[in-house]
Amino acid sequence: MTMITDLALLRLLHLVSPTLPIGSFTYSQGIEWAVECGWITTPADLQGWLASQLHSGMTHLDIPVLQRMYHAVERADVETLEYWIHILNASRETSELLLEEKNRGRALTDLLIALEIPNAARWKPLLAQSQAAAFALAAVHWQIPLQQAAYGYVWSWLENLVLSAVKIIPLGQTQGQKILHEMTALLPEVVAQGLQVADDDIGAASPALAIASSRHETQYTRLFRS
Repeated sequence: MTMITDLALLRLLHLVSPTLPIGSFTYSQGIEWAVECGWITTPADLQGWLASQLHSGMTHLDIPVLQRMYHAVERADVETLEYWIHILNASRETSELLLEEKNRGRALTDLLIALEIPNAARWKPLLAQSQAAAFALAAVHWQIPLQQAAYGYVWSWLENLVLSAVKIIPLGQTQGQKILHEMTALLPEVVAQGLQVADDDIGAASPALAIASSRHETQYTRLFRS
């Protein structure tokens, strides 16, 4: 495993901070509707929901695509970066999930431009289409090793959804932290497997997520954005 420097570690903590102004806390990725219809009512239900997505979408789509974006940024290969942005966006199963990817990509790109990250302004039309692509640019520029960048990417996703569920189910803050503590143990295996996925094996289907997200788009009363 490539060692991470102290400064790169601090940059990674900055990149995955829940205070980063990219709107992560405004999305529930279908959890709000899953709670409304009774699919998720207990901490065990939530853990099962998130574990399923870790072992499907994260392992077989997000992590391997992030890996390829990271290497494309290293080579300044805009054509390849654009290809993987299109693959990731085409794999988002609902309008809500695609819009989230783009909105968070645009917000993160604007932040990177404000931080004067090289290529952020020049590549804005591409980066603004994908949070993962903007994340890859920041990770490469800040010399965050790929494996650690992948850990941060998955951790940020997991933390945001657990915090959303704490508000929706509702769960106590302590219960939410217990879920995060238990599920963190899954991340090393998920990242290791995701970084081994071949090009032809990239892709995942999450029917329950797709249903919950599409129903959330028209949910009558809701806290979270679509």
